[in-house]
Amino acid sequence: MTKNPFGNMGDVLKQAQAMQEQLAKIQQAAAAKTVDGTAGGGMVTVTVSGAMQVVAVKVDPEVIKSGDTEMLQDLIVAAANDALRKAREMMTEEMKSLTGGLQIPGLF
Repeated sequence: MTKNPFGNMGDVLKQAQAMQEQLAKIQQAAAAKTVDGTAGGGMVTVTVSGAMQVVAVKVDPEVIKSGDTEMLQDLIVAAANDALRKAREMMTEEMKSLTGGLQIPGLF
């Protein structure tokens, strides 16, 4: 009897489907979580969801009073980038349970 070199494709497909369902659950749960990024010693805080969406921006009123628009813009960009980096790290950690710690390109 010749052994099938591809194994049992039905089992492989079932495992792939289960993994896809688990991935969707992890992504949905992580999307509900948020992280904060800050800049200027907390003068600007940007909150980002696990779905990589900016959900809030907080600016210390003193920064606005200073009238330095360019500095405020730089602080917002820096805080947003910090929050997005943290959100990616959070998603990577969430995905470790699914991938067993393997870094899968394009997953997150």
